[in-house]
Amino acid sequence: MSSDSDDLCAPDDHLCIVLNHLQAVIIVPTLLLLGTLVTLVALCILKFYPERKRTQVAAPQHSSSHRHNQRNRQHLQGIDAPPGINPLEHEELPMSVQQVQRSVVPTLAAVPHVSTERQHGAFSQVTALPLSFSMKPDDPVSPYRGRMDNRDVVLRLLKERANSSEKQHFLGFASFVSGLGPHPFLPELLGVVSVQSPLMMAVEELQHRDLLGYLWRCRQDNSSSESSCDMTEKRIFTMGGQVASALEYLHTQGCIHGNVCARSVLVGGDLTAKLWGLGSAYRRTTRAAPPGEVEDKETRKWQAPEVLSRGGIIQSSDVWSFGLLLYEMVTLGDPPFAEISSTELLQHLQRGKHLKRPSGCSNSLYSVIRACCHWRPQQRLSMSELIRTLQEAERSANGRTVLRVSEPLDMEKYMKEAGYGEVYHYAVL
Repeated sequence: MSSDSDDLCAPDDHLCIVLNHLQAVIIVPTLLLLGTLVTLVALCILKFYPERKRTQVAAPQHSSSHRHNQRNRQHLQGIDAPPGINPLEHEELPMSVQQVQRSVVPTLAAVPHVSTERQHGAFSQVTALPLSFSMKPDDPVSPYRGRMDNRDVVLRLLKERANSSEKQHFLGFASFVSGLGPHPFLPELLGVVSVQSPLMMAVEELQHRDLLGYLWRCRQDNSSSESSCDMTEKRIFTMGGQVASALEYLHTQGCIHGNVCARSVLVGGDLTAKLWGLGSAYRRTTRAAPPGEVEDKETRKWQAPEVLSRGGIIQSSDVWSFGLLLYEMVTLGDPPFAEISSTELLQHLQRGKHLKRPSGCSNSLYSVIRACCHWRPQQRLSMSELIRTLQEAERSANGRTVLRVSEPLDMEKYMKEAGYGEVYHYAVL
């Protein structure tokens, strides 16, 4: 047929030749191509149509919920995510927490009320806090000092390099602290930045910072007539009673502190003591470590025998550590069991050994230390008995004689005796 068509056209008549081959060369391939494209489009629609449908159904609900949260943002309280919300995936929603506290793990609020969500612009005069040895150099959190609502605050700022796990831990810890609720001898959580980077927590700043540093300043500066470091036995009972009150409250919340020591206590300008160092308590709620496992070698000197032997941490384990806190206070910052290495401490205690009485420690104070540090947990004071004993001792304690320690602070010696295996920075907040 093609040869007949070619015969109809002159050899040099190109238009005639193109018209004769139009159907075979152009129209049929074009129709095949269009058919292929239509088939592909139909397959794509069939594949993605159910997902589009779900999105269209869910979109009005999400939009309404988002507008509702925007309207009520000023009524949020605390920093927990609303139910079903992953704070790492939905950072546009500030987090909230229930006002009524019923357990150590904060319960997510169904109806939030008052917001602690803050913007970066809420903070002014932000400066880095000086560091010492307790904060690990690779810690993803940096401490800063700032001002907010005309008061001094400490900012725990999550570094930009933090990964998603560290971010989740930071938000979880902030939620945990908020869920514990207010107490006069726990530092107040004042605000959280959870909707923009960098994330941060704002906690009230206490003038003298951590108790361990305060005790060291008392040791170094107590010869100065202008020094405010006048640690007396009466002051030890007063501050001890405040820490014990915070501990009792945590126990009623189902929370075991697990890190009671001088570096975990903050001291205000009026020498009010507030218990902090809640990181280990939060980590236990995440079940990141087996029960009874000592997370850091640097805490072994303060841990009760049942914790050292991995028998599990209990409320009376905090009572043991509290007795060692009193020892730190009366010695103006000496570590307990200084002459025993951390690895040998359990065997030392198994042989019936105990803390030696420090020089300048009264019989009443030493008896409280011993009553807290019995080998058997059931023989230790209960929290209610401990608070009552501290209150009674405070009434008759010497409030005039200032404690003195002739030996100056030797940081290298302290690091070794306290069981620190490497140089750490030190910042409680």
